[in-house]
Amino acid sequence: MKIAIIGAGMAGLSCGARLKSAGHDVKLFDKGRGPGGRMATRRAEVDGKILHFDHGAQYLTVSDDRFGEQVARWEADGVVAKWPAAKDGAWVGTPGMNAPIKAMASEQHVHFATRIETITADGEGWRVGDDNFDAVVVATPAEQVPALLADHAPDFAELAERTVSDPCWTVMAAFDGQLDAPDTLRHAGSIGWAARNSAKPQRAGNECWVIQGSPEWSREYLEEEADGVATLLLDAFREQVGGAVPLARHVSAHRWRYSMSGNAGEGALWNSASGIGVCGDWLLGPRVECAFLSGWELADIIGG
Repeated sequence: MKIAIIGAGMAGLSCGARLKSAGHDVKLFDKGRGPGGRMATRRAEVDGKILHFDHGAQYLTVSDDRFGEQVARWEADGVVAKWPAAKDGAWVGTPGMNAPIKAMASEQHVHFATRIETITADGEGWRVGDDNFDAVVVATPAEQVPALLADHAPDFAELAERTVSDPCWTVMAAFDGQLDAPDTLRHAGSIGWAARNSAKPQRAGNECWVIQGSPEWSREYLEEEADGVATLLLDAFREQVGGAVPLARHVSAHRWRYSMSGNAGEGALWNSASGIGVCGDWLLGPRVECAFLSGWELADIIGG
């Protein structure tokens, strides 16, 4: 079949790779400018140096052999490395968290910077963008599913509406000197997680931190301006670290409206009669592995 996948994050790319290996003709569409999604790495220039911040997912873990085999291949290719500072069994992309996504996207036909807002029934297939397809897979956060599928797969759209994601305000800060603090800090007041990004494998340079607000705090301040949020979270971080904190040379904030997915209790969704499928972490749980497995399972349901 000729299959369109809307969303080229972990779930969409996992699904696309497995469908491609089964002989299908697959094209992926993603509104982002490049590979990453919620495993994104942000660049910033400070005093002539390019700094990097993993401002989305901080690490990944493995509990399923299917994902474990993929992580082992990534390790052999230098795409991931262990990061025990986060927890036992934690892995990060190298040199940035988006490295696995980049590797997967490089082997597939992905149209980045392409926003798909509607799909249209066209004969026995579907019109997506400027092309026709036999089937469509939606691999976006749950909140973006209804706009695409309410008219074509209302049961899938209704399930997505009931599966709500948590938001997350994330601050990226580069300091003029090293902080006297452990590499990670979690569940500390308004802070859900903070990490010394520059301490991750294959990172170097300035003292760079990623500071993420807790889901409750992020929801309370969701519609505030980025500068104000950055000030509040940075103040909370200084309070938790204690002692003298060096001058921040760079501070910016990013709002993830759909950061940590819900869990609908489904592996993947597929309607063979209409040729519409859905995959994503929101169907299995808020982990990178869940996104990978959802895409894998949908590809297996569609079959060869």
